[in-house]
Amino acid sequence: MTPLVLLPGMMCDARLFAPQIAAFSGRRTVVCAPISAHANITAIAANVLRHTPDRFALAGLSMGGIVAMEILRQAPERVERIALMDTSPLAEADEVKTSRLPQMASVRDGGLATVMRDEMKPNYLSDGPNRDAVLALCMEMALDLGPDVFLNQSRALMDRCDQTNTLRQAQLPALVLCGRDDTLCPMSRHELMADCLANATLEIIEGAGHLPGLESPEETNAALAHWLET
Repeated sequence: MTPLVLLPGMMCDARLFAPQIAAFSGRRTVVCAPISAHANITAIAANVLRHTPDRFALAGLSMGGIVAMEILRQAPERVERIALMDTSPLAEADEVKTSRLPQMASVRDGGLATVMRDEMKPNYLSDGPNRDAVLALCMEMALDLGPDVFLNQSRALMDRCDQTNTLRQAQLPALVLCGRDDTLCPMSRHELMADCLANATLEIIEGAGHLPGLESPEETNAALAHWLET
């Protein structure tokens, strides 16, 4: 079977995809690639390509989806199919760039836990039964990755380019998936991506926010399984 490469969101690692790794790793190679070593999306994508199979299915969530689109731009011949989850194809808006600057300053001063607790992760999730456990896991991942990764990833997101033309040129099976309650990457962004892609399925996960793979793992896994098999 085609290997599956997973790309996590900002300040997340393979633990973000624990339900998906459990569901799919018994039948295919599953690789979760880090996206933390560089401060621009182009370099992050090139680094992922250096450490992944020659051809693979590619799934990215949030910042991981942004990197996935850049991988598709750099090496479309290596991507058999793509899943873009709770992400955006657009360049970062000026007001979002501006809002990152005080967060980055706070993190430089030792405030990573405060930024994650007060300004980032609580805004991501639906009010579902897994909310507290998912928030705790997000904090654990963020603190393990540390402030340098936060600063690298913030700079990379600020400078990213628009990828809508990349999607319009793609002719591969695609899944565009988001939680119904995702306010960070709203449904309109996913409708745009689905419209740009020639062969896309749009899946909305009810009762989930920005991290549906953890908030609603069974529904997310079902959508991913269908994408992998079609």
